[in-house]
Amino acid sequence: MKIKPLIQTFLAAGVLLTALPGQAETINLQQAVQMSLAADPRIKEREQVVEAARGMLEEVQGNAGWRVTANAFIGLAPGVEGGFYQNGAYSGTTPRTDGGKLDRISEWTHLDFALIKPLYTFGKVERYGEAAQGNIDLKRGELKQSRTDTVYDTKRAYFGYLTARDIRFFLVDMQSRLNQSITSVERNLKEESGESKQSDLYALQTARGLLAKYVHQARAVEKISLDGLKVLTGVGLQSDLKVADERIVPVSFPQIELSDFQARALQDRPEMQQLEAGLRARRALLAAKKAERMPDVYAGVIGQFNYASQRERLDNPYLSDPFNGGGITPVVGVKWDSVFGVTSARVNQAQAELEALNHKKAFALAGIPFEVGEAYAHAQANFEAQRDLAEGAAAARRWMVASLADFSAGLESGDKVADAIKNYTLAQTEYLRTINDYNMNVAQLARLTGELK
Repeated sequence: MKIKPLIQTFLAAGVLLTALPGQAETINLQQAVQMSLAADPRIKEREQVVEAARGMLEEVQGNAGWRVTANAFIGLAPGVEGGFYQNGAYSGTTPRTDGGKLDRISEWTHLDFALIKPLYTFGKVERYGEAAQGNIDLKRGELKQSRTDTVYDTKRAYFGYLTARDIRFFLVDMQSRLNQSITSVERNLKEESGESKQSDLYALQTARGLLAKYVHQARAVEKISLDGLKVLTGVGLQSDLKVADERIVPVSFPQIELSDFQARALQDRPEMQQLEAGLRARRALLAAKKAERMPDVYAGVIGQFNYASQRERLDNPYLSDPFNGGGITPVVGVKWDSVFGVTSARVNQAQAELEALNHKKAFALAGIPFEVGEAYAHAQANFEAQRDLAEGAAAARRWMVASLADFSAGLESGDKVADAIKNYTLAQTEYLRTINDYNMNVAQLARLTGELK
């Protein structure tokens, strides 16, 4: 058995497989929404902001636990000579003096520490904790708002692509019909059959120019919308992405009354949840600033140790040497660290921020129902409009077909045919755009009420 030819065969097969084009991924709207929610970096950023807010809460809660402060260093201390009670003497006749020579200098090791636990802070830790929890809820609201924005952007790209694609298909078909008519007129003029006039050719060529412009615009919007959908879903601009829907159709009109939409928005909309969380945080922060005026009651252990090797220790309880000795003791104490003018200013600032947020809530309670009502009215208007435009576009198509038939029979002039084509083009494109507008109105209603679908 020859191993080398077998390996070469596998390598060749691998190269062939990598050279084959990848299969296009086809997704529907719901799949696009789920992919966007999973891939959007803005959502991932907000998730990390929520985690940072949780870390802030843990930091606040940690202030209620044990804390340690310590300071240790190595320095220099003067040596000593003599002493009041040297050599076992019972009377202090020989004074003790610090040495003034460099050879009498001693190293000095110092340590002081405190192990403290707050017993009562007059609500500081609790209120700051409530403020930190309110901040977490606020960031969660921002995260939900980012998700609703992503859903809305995905629907806009998806429906925008379908609309542009359908308009392009329609306009290309109209171009084909118009080119046939122009070819027929040019042939009649060349043969001088008398069935067509030069003005007929000019009228049809004018219509063809307008159609070409709209086709180019539709292609641009189609590409932009599809690229936007690729970016949102995270598949990449170079991927081959296709949508499952063959054409754009109006979504179902919401079977919910306007008052229910408004009530749902006031309860579930991310901005309202953020506002309520912000109010809780501001109230707690105001209470915490007021508590800053009060002291902290604590218990713990404090101690200090000093050692200088070139200095004799004093074993007399009535005398102390700052360079030798130490001690440790449990303590219960009260610590007060407040600058009254600064504390009062911070309280006033927190009070003003709370009042500002209360006024913002009052505006939101009035503005959000209006905003929902506005979106509902637009949805209702475009729902009715697209139905009427469907009938108008059908009539315009019959008009165009009849005009083309009459033109072929020599019963209609070219400018009349051009008018019929332009009117049909306008009616059909407006119909498709109105469907897109209506679908986005429904998407906006879902966005305003905090829905994620």
